Amino acid sequence: MSEPTTTDQGGARPLTTPVPSADGLRRVVSAVLSDLRSVDGALYAAVAATPTPTLDRALRRISHAADHSKISFAIAGALALGGSRSRRAALVGVGAIAVASASANVLGKRLVRRDRPDREAARVTVDRHVPMPTSASFPSGHTASAVAFATAVGTVLPAASVPLGALAGAVGYSRIHTGVHYPGDVAAGAVLGIASAATALAVASARLPHSYGNSRPVRGQ
Repeated sequence: MSEPTTTDQGGARPLTTPVPSADGLRRVVSAVLSDLRSVDGALYAAVAATPTPTLDRALRRISHAADHSKISFAIAGALALGGSRSRRAALVGVGAIAVASASANVLGKRLVRRDRPDREAARVTVDRHVPMPTSASFPSGHTASAVAFATAVGTVLPAASVPLGALAGAVGYSRIHTGVHYPGDVAAGAVLGIASAATALAVASARLPHSYGNSRPVRGQ
């Protein structure tokens, strides 16, 4: 039995739209990923080719200071000296860093195994250079940890959200500027950082509901 057809200006065509095969879907996904990699590489090359001598040293120092989350731990230490709310913010911030670091380094990098950018081929100026890590490029662990800390602390201490968010953004961009990450690595790290902060906040709220949650003790109990 033939497939029903309809006419359009004298031509016959099927009434139903053919469903793409699994191979066709894979080809589409592969093509989209290839295009995204091309955009990622182009953005990386554009940053590398843009002369910014005034920013180079500052961003290199920020990138160095973010190694092993030193900036975030220093801020957490300062917060721990404050009141109870600041101490809670410091605790959940450190927990978010732990989740982000494990997710990025133990899971993300081992699953994706993306090669680091070719900094020499892109002609990233030596004034920007920091040591090129030997781990996989995707996702950016520095960004994940910085964003996780900023999001978690900013949730508990809203007044800190803007400065910490700006600092996390600077850390993420510094990894592109110094040539050790593609922009896509940093974007993925930021998403992972937000998810890690949400996880840390949920755990803290479950374990200490009166400190992190919205519930309040009922008077007389």
